[in-house]
Order: sequence, then structure tokens, then C-alpha cells
Amino acid sequence: MRIEEVELRLVRLPYRSPFKTSFAEEVEKHAVIVTIRSEGVEGYGEGVMDPFPHYREECIPGAMHLLRGAFAPELMSREVQHPSEVTARWVEWRGNPMAKSALELAVWDCYARQQGVPLRTLLGGVRTEIPVGASLGMNPIDTTVENVTRHVEQGYQRVKLKIEPGWDIDMLAAVRAVHPDIELTVDANSAYTLEMMSLLRQIDEFGLHYIEQPLHWDDMVDHAYLATQLKTELCLDETLTSPARVKAALDLKACTVVNVKVGRVGGLQAVREIHDMCVARNVPMWCGGMLETGIGRAHNIHLATMPGFVLPGDTASASRTYARDITEQQLEATNGIMPVPEGPGIGVTLDAAFLHSVTESVEVIRR
Repeated sequence: MRIEEVELRLVRLPYRSPFKTSFAEEVEKHAVIVTIRSEGVEGYGEGVMDPFPHYREECIPGAMHLLRGAFAPELMSREVQHPSEVTARWVEWRGNPMAKSALELAVWDCYARQQGVPLRTLLGGVRTEIPVGASLGMNPIDTTVENVTRHVEQGYQRVKLKIEPGWDIDMLAAVRAVHPDIELTVDANSAYTLEMMSLLRQIDEFGLHYIEQPLHWDDMVDHAYLATQLKTELCLDETLTSPARVKAALDLKACTVVNVKVGRVGGLQAVREIHDMCVARNVPMWCGGMLETGIGRAHNIHLATMPGFVLPGDTASASRTYARDITEQQLEATNGIMPVPEGPGIGVTLDAAFLHSVTESVEVIRR
């Protein structure tokens, strides 16, 4: 596989409504859409870095610098035998998993299209549809209860609520009063500390499946201690940035549920390694989301067909997030089930006219 061009496109896509978490309120998606071209075939990837480092340390300006100056030139310097080898070639540049995965995803997609097979086939996926849940941002309590009810009626198999100190107990009590038995989880995005143990123990009483990333975004030790103090399982997100970090967290018993985000862990080859590790240890996994466009969402759907992804993930209908997406295909769930896009690769193509209208900049790097 000889790659002739890498295109880096920065897009800004408005959300249907603001999405509020414990660390930010967002009104639009800033994404890096990567296109590679090889032997007349294109492949697509998406970078999920933020404009500023809110979620992890990476941000779009730094990622673009590395993609144009390091990863893309190295990728085009010699042939690729298989996508699984790509990120190992970039090991001299430490960290930056989101930037690396943006380009690696495009390689996997292009390779699958050249082979004429769906991406899930290369990954060992076993399903043609996946169960999905919904992740809800922070809104007034009445609105939150209405949103939960609407998503339950639409068949979503898990509802996740964003929380922070002061936006937790009353809101959860209101939701549980109306929906005492639904599959419910919460995501704190690192908003709590061990000094808030009394508050965390109150959250522990709401019959949640798991609490996601309650403590510091890079911590394992405090999470391991917290796990001994609560009945509710802990799930890590921001902390898990590589297969090695997942292994360390499981060894320390810092979590018993793993949220996999392909950008955060460094690409699909890293996902494959994490998947096999979790299956061997009987640790349940689910696919997290970063409010991706149709490109990143399609990749997520394909990877979630792997047998170790046993819990509903965040890959809900795109129309919940965007009035119009950048792909021609509509990625929509029905009764909590998302079909895998058909066709080779990730199974979606770009809506060129609309993509152009939301594009901020484009640069093409050639051999």
C-alpha cells in the first residue's frame, strides 16, 4: 500500500444544542478530517482533539503540526504492508495518541476499501448491528427528566448523565423517581476528589451500573482506593491512554469497566490489544464517543462489533448531535440498535458540498 497524499481538513460543525459537561459547554464541533489517497482509493479518519486541551493534553494546533511535520511524511516515506504496523513506526514521537489515531484510522479505512471488505471484518467484528446508549449533557432538572424519558421511549439501552458537585444528587433523585429501573450511569469527567467521599457515597445509592471517571483525569491510585469504598463499579475514561495504561488500571483494580475511545488510546491497533486484554480478563468494555462526525462515528460503530464490547456505547443517532452531518449516509439507531454501515471500509462517503461549507482550512501533503 503506497500512500501518495494526505489531506488535513479542519471543519467546524454546529451542534443542535449546546453540550455541557463539568469542564466545558460546547456549541460546535471542531474536527480534523484526514483523507489519505492510495492507488486511486481514499480512506478517512477523524481527529477528536479539542481547540484547547480540555479533555486531555492534546489540542488541534499541536496535532496539525505533528501530522504535517512528522506522521504524514513518515507514513508516505515507505509502503504500508498492513495498517496494524503504522503506529509502531511513530514510536519515536511520544504520546499524542489522538493525532496518531486520526491518520491511522484513515489507513485502516483505505486498506479495507482496497481489499473490498468492511472494516469490521479486519477487526474481527462479529455483529452487523450494535446496541447503543445515549449520553446527555447538563440541563435543568425538568429538562433532564424529559430528555431521559424521550431516550428511553426511543429504545436506547443505557442513559448516561453528566454530573458534577452540586449537579448530582437532586438531579439523580428526580430521574430515579420517574425511571427507577432503567440502565443508568453517570460521567463526572474528573469533577470529584476523595475529600468528597460523603457526596460520592450518596451517588452510590442510586443503583447505577457504573460511575465514570469520578476523580482526577490522570489518576489510578485514588480510583483504586475509591473502588474499595463504593458498591457501584468504577469505569475509567480520560485516564486510559494506551494498552499499557489499561493494563496498569486493571492490575491496580482502579476500574472494573473500560471505556474505549479510539482517539484517546492511539488508534485501532491499540483498541485490538486492549480488546484482547479485557476479553482475557473478563472485563466488560464499551465504546465511548467524542461527539464525532459521521467519519469518526462510523469507525466507532465498526470497532464496537468486536465481541469484547458487551455494554451499550455512546454511538447514538447522529441526528441527536447534528442537524446535518458531513457524510452522505445517515447513521441512525432504531430502538437502541445501530446498524453497521454497509460496503467496504467504514461504509460512508463524504458529502462534498456540505463539507466544503463547514471547512475552515485544507492542506494537502504529497510524497
